[in-house]
Amino acid sequence: MKAIQVGSIGLGSISRGVHLPGIEKSPDLSLYAICDLDPQRLQEVGERYAVPESRRFTDYRQLIACPGVEAVDISTPNDCHFPIAMEAVRAGKPYCLEKPVTMNADQARELAQATEAKGLKSMVCFSYRFKPAARFARELVQRGELGRLYHVDMQYFQAWGLPAAACKYVWRYEKRRTGSGALGDLGSHALDLCAFVTGKCVQSLVGHTGTYVKERPLLDGSGMGQVDVDDFSNYMAQMEDGISASFQITRFAFGRGNYQRMEIYGEKGALVYVLDETPDQDELYLCLGEVGRETRAFQRLPIPQRFRADQMQAFADRLLDKEDGLAADIRDGLANQRQLDAVLLSAQEGRWVQP
Repeated sequence: MKAIQVGSIGLGSISRGVHLPGIEKSPDLSLYAICDLDPQRLQEVGERYAVPESRRFTDYRQLIACPGVEAVDISTPNDCHFPIAMEAVRAGKPYCLEKPVTMNADQARELAQATEAKGLKSMVCFSYRFKPAARFARELVQRGELGRLYHVDMQYFQAWGLPAAACKYVWRYEKRRTGSGALGDLGSHALDLCAFVTGKCVQSLVGHTGTYVKERPLLDGSGMGQVDVDDFSNYMAQMEDGISASFQITRFAFGRGNYQRMEIYGEKGALVYVLDETPDQDELYLCLGEVGRETRAFQRLPIPQRFRADQMQAFADRLLDKEDGLAADIRDGLANQRQLDAVLLSAQEGRWVQP
């Protein structure tokens, strides 16, 4: 069977670290065309993946209009997600989109409606749905091993915002390009992972955000840029079935790389999902039954092979109608964007908000 010819737009770190290697690894995908505003990056990626110069673009509209492009992969800064995805929809081409899906819920709703009206397939890259420990946790929770759920506690910690890291004024610090800071960047993953594992929806949220470093050096050295997004975001959620959830999100966690920790407590047991406590590894710990209740012992579980999955292969599987149903689509992206908007509004107005 001929591989699906993908046009990839945006060749930054997430593209070169996840998307492009995933396309190359998949037997069902082929990198047909690429697009980026940076000519040097375009040349480097084109040579690395043997994409002819005639299929290297600086205008995303030209890539999408290219007859050979059968599916569109979008890994740009957040403010470009909506116009590019809408262009793919107008062209009748399925798409794979980074998160958060848009700048606000109104855009996400318009994109979801347009996608569905055209009958197009979509995938939103909530990449932690593909961690084996998260998938195993989901199965344990949803088959009732923990019984009724009471509490979820989620942390997502990074350290690159700390003053000592000396990060310059990149697009992630500019609200008109990113929408929000740590909340959209990390908090969107945290919200989705909580929904993915528990299978429950968020009903209302209350949030608190803040910014520690309010200006950073411009990339060209010409001065300082004003940071107008959050460095941290803490929020609580009321979920279906009375589940109480709390989230701590920050780029100021000294000593952390890409650290996640989700603790879930139920009537019959508890589990802990951890990412990057041991560098680059995802782990799962379980405390279950009367013995666990008495000993308070959490045992690390080996992860069965069947829980291993790849994000870009999941996109191919969706296009080929052989998916496992666990990847997110634009409807999941819309729900997530509504929750992000609710946290921002709550932090501004100091009240609980329904997404």
